[in-house]
Amino acid sequence: MFPALETEVKQETLPDPYEDFMYHHLQYYGYFKGHRGSLPTSATHQHVWKNNPRYLLSGSFGERQGMIPDPLQKEKLLYSLMLSSPLLKSRQLLHDEFGEVNPCLREPRDLFTFFSSSGPLQAPRWPIECEVIKENLHHIEWVPPQPEYFYQPTGNEKLPEIVGEEKGTVVFQLDSVPTEGSYFTSSRVGGKRGIIKELAVTLQGPEDKTLLFESRFESGNLQKAVRVDTYEYELTLRTDLYTNKHTQWFYFRVQNTRKDATYRFTIVNLLKPKSLYTIGMKPLMYSQLDAKTHNIGWRREGNEIRYYKNNRDDGQQAFYCLTWTIQFPHDQDTCFFAHFYPYTYTDLQCYLLSVANNPVQSQFCKLRTLCRSLAGNTVYLLTITNPSQTPQEAAAKKAVVLSARVHPGESNGSWIMKGFLDFILSNSPDAQLLRDIFVFKVVPMLNPDGVIVGNYRCSLAGRDLNRHYKTILKESFPCIWYTRNMIKRLLEEREVLLYCDFHGHSRKNNIFLYGCNNNDRKYWLHERVFPLMLSKNAPDKFSFHSCNFKVQKCKEGTGRVVMWRMGILNSYTMESTFGGSTLGNKRDTHFTTEDLKSLGYHVCDTLLDFCDPDRTKFMQCLTELKELLQQEIHKKFNELGQDMDLEGSWSDICLSDIESSTSGSDSSLSDGLPVHLLNVADELNQKKKMYKKKKKKLLQTRKQRNEQYQKNNLMQELKLTEDALSFQERAGFASSTLQKQPTFFRNSENASSSAMRNEKPRLNESQLHGREKGTSLDPSKMTSILTKSKERMQTEKPRPTVSCSPERSTNSSQEPAADMKSHWSRNRYPATKRGRAAMTVYPSLHVYTYP
Repeated sequence: MFPALETEVKQETLPDPYEDFMYHHLQYYGYFKGHRGSLPTSATHQHVWKNNPRYLLSGSFGERQGMIPDPLQKEKLLYSLMLSSPLLKSRQLLHDEFGEVNPCLREPRDLFTFFSSSGPLQAPRWPIECEVIKENLHHIEWVPPQPEYFYQPTGNEKLPEIVGEEKGTVVFQLDSVPTEGSYFTSSRVGGKRGIIKELAVTLQGPEDKTLLFESRFESGNLQKAVRVDTYEYELTLRTDLYTNKHTQWFYFRVQNTRKDATYRFTIVNLLKPKSLYTIGMKPLMYSQLDAKTHNIGWRREGNEIRYYKNNRDDGQQAFYCLTWTIQFPHDQDTCFFAHFYPYTYTDLQCYLLSVANNPVQSQFCKLRTLCRSLAGNTVYLLTITNPSQTPQEAAAKKAVVLSARVHPGESNGSWIMKGFLDFILSNSPDAQLLRDIFVFKVVPMLNPDGVIVGNYRCSLAGRDLNRHYKTILKESFPCIWYTRNMIKRLLEEREVLLYCDFHGHSRKNNIFLYGCNNNDRKYWLHERVFPLMLSKNAPDKFSFHSCNFKVQKCKEGTGRVVMWRMGILNSYTMESTFGGSTLGNKRDTHFTTEDLKSLGYHVCDTLLDFCDPDRTKFMQCLTELKELLQQEIHKKFNELGQDMDLEGSWSDICLSDIESSTSGSDSSLSDGLPVHLLNVADELNQKKKMYKKKKKKLLQTRKQRNEQYQKNNLMQELKLTEDALSFQERAGFASSTLQKQPTFFRNSENASSSAMRNEKPRLNESQLHGREKGTSLDPSKMTSILTKSKERMQTEKPRPTVSCSPERSTNSSQEPAADMKSHWSRNRYPATKRGRAAMTVYPSLHVYTYP
C-alpha cells in the first residue's frame, strides 16, 4: 500500500485502527515522513479500490485525465510524482538505463551473498575495536626462476640485546587491541567507526630516514615498532584477538626505505621455543616497485638470521626473538614482510567470483553459503561433481571432503587448496574422471574472521577451532559446527572415502599427514596406503616417514579425529611446512606457491591411484607397509634392549605403542571455553538433559497394548511353571543324580552353577530383545507353546541333563559326561537367527541346577 499523494482527503473524526497501524508501520521503516493526517483512511481505501483499483490514476488526478489520455504516460507520471514526493522514501523501484522509471521491485540484496558479475564482492567485516585503513592491497603471483636455498648460518650472527621503549622511540603502535578478558561483541564493514588515526610518526623532512610502519589491513599483524638505532627496529606482534598468546604470523608494511643501508628487524615476543628459522628458513619480502617495473613478487630475503630466547622475562612466560638484516632494493619504496605467502579472504572471494562467472566451471561447481562466521563473514561451500545421467548413478558416487584455514595464520593450506581447485575444475581427462566418480565437498576457508584480522590460530571466540569440533555451541563456533553437521548429513547419504584438512607447520620441513590408526583387523594398515601413495607421487615434497597415525587424548576435538570417529576411515590432517624440502631434487630449498599448488594436483592424482579398480598398486603398498612396520618394531625392541621373535605375533602389536606422539606438531592444548561461554554451555547441556527426560514414549494402539499385556502374562506364567518344575526335580531326584554323576563333572557343575545362574537371565533378555525388534511372537503362538511345554513336562521323565542346545536335548542323557561338558561349553550361547522364532523351544533352554 503506497502513501497517498493527494492532500485533499478529509480526515475521519475518530482515528481509524488501520490508519493508525499504517502510520506507525511506514514511519518505522522510514517510508513515511509526513503527518498522520496525510494518510488516507481505510474507508477511503476500501471505497476507491472497490470502484477502481487504479485510483491513483483517476482520483487525485481527475483534472489531468483530459491532458494525459495515454495510460502508460499516466503510470510514468504517477511513479515520477511518487519518487519526488517528500512523503515517500523508497529505493526498491528500479530505473532503466535512460533514467525512466521501470515499475518493478529491486531483488533482495545479498540474501545469500552469491556472486554475480554485476555486483561487488562482499566487504570483510571486522570487530568494532579494529581500525582499518581504506586501502586495497594486491600482490602479484610470481615464481622465482632459481631455487631459493635455506640460509646457512655462519656462527657469527649477532644477537641484539632487547632494549625496549626505555632506550628506544616508538614509531608505530596500535591503540586498542582486545586481549584476554574481553570478548567479541559485534562487527561492521570497515571496523572501528570514526576517523582513522595516523599511527606512524610524522617525518621531519626529506632527510628523515625513519621507516613508516603499517599493519591495519586485511591479514596484517604488527602491534608495535620501536626504533632503537638509525636502521634498527624492535617489533612486537599482536596476539590473537581476545587472547594473550599465539604470536607467530606477521605481515606488515614499511615505507620511506633507503637502498644502500642495512636494516635490522627483531621480533621480540614469539612464543615457540623451536622454529624453522633455526634451520635456515628466511622471511618473505615484497617490493611494490619491483612488482611494477620487473614483475617480481614475494621472495625469500634476509641475512644474519637467528632465533633465540629473549633476555627480558616478564615472569609469566618465556619469549623468543627472531632477528634478520635486509637491504631494500630501491629508495622511497613500499615493501611488505610476511611469515609466509599471504592469502586473504578477499583473494578467496576474487577466485570464487571467477569460478562463478565461468560458464563451464559453474556447471559442475556449485557455490553455496555454508554459514556465517561470528563476525558475519560468509563461509563458502563448494560442491564439485559432474551431472549424473540417472539417480542411481548419482547415489553411487562416493564423497571426498576437503577444508583449509581453520588456523588463519597457516596460509600454505590455502595455496594447496588453490592448486587442488585449479586442477579439479580444469578440463583435464583425469579431472573429468574424478568429477564423474566423486562428489567433492570443499570448504576453502573455515575461519574467515581470523584470516581477516591477522590471527595465527584462533577465531574471534578466542579459541583454537581445531580443538572444538565436538562443540554444541552453534552460535559461538558456527564454522566448525556447520561443517561437522554437513559431513554428518553427507554420511547419511553416501560413503565418505576421504576427509583432509589442510594445515601449516612451523617446526618441521616437508609435507606430511597425520591420520588415525584403525583397530579393525579387516582394514589393518589401510589408513596408511593413501599417504604412502602420495609420497610416491610427490617424492621431492612429501615425506611418509614424517607421517603419524597416533590418536592422542588431547587431539580428540580435532577435525581429523572427530571425522574418524564418525566413520571416515581415511581421515587426515595435511601439514605443509612454512619452510621447504629436504628431499630429492628440492633438497634444502624453500617451497614456492607453485610447489604448494602442485601438491593439490598430486592429491587428485593419488586419489585416482587409491581408487583404481586394478588393486595392484594398493596391494603393493600394503605389502610395503607391513615390511616397514616390521622394521619399525624390530627397531623399537632394539632400543629397549629386548630380543623378540616376531614371526608369528608381530602383527598383533598395538601400533600406538610403536609410534611417537605428535607433540612435535604445531598443536595447542585446548583452553576450554571462554568464561563468557561457560554459562551458555551449561545451559545447553541442562536443556539437553531435560529434553531427554521429558521425551515421551510413542503412544501405542489398543491392539499393541493388548498384545504386550498378553505377552507379559504368558511370560510370567511360563516362569512360574519352570520354577515349579525345577523345584520338583531338585526335591525328587537330587540324591540319585549326584550318585550317578562322575566326580569331575559334579565338581565342574557345582563350580559353574553360579555362573550359569547369571547367564540365564542374560540369555532370556537377549532373546526377548530379538523378538521385540522384529521376531515378536503372536499371543496365540505363545499359548500353544506354553500348552505343549506343560504336556511335555508332565509326560517326560526327569533327566539330570545339562544342555543349552534345544536340538540335542533329547539325546543328551545318553552322552558321556565329558562330551556333555564340552557340548555345554560349545553351546553356551546358542546361535539363533533374528528371523527365526527361538521361543518355540524356550522351555528346554532351562539349565538344571542341583543343591
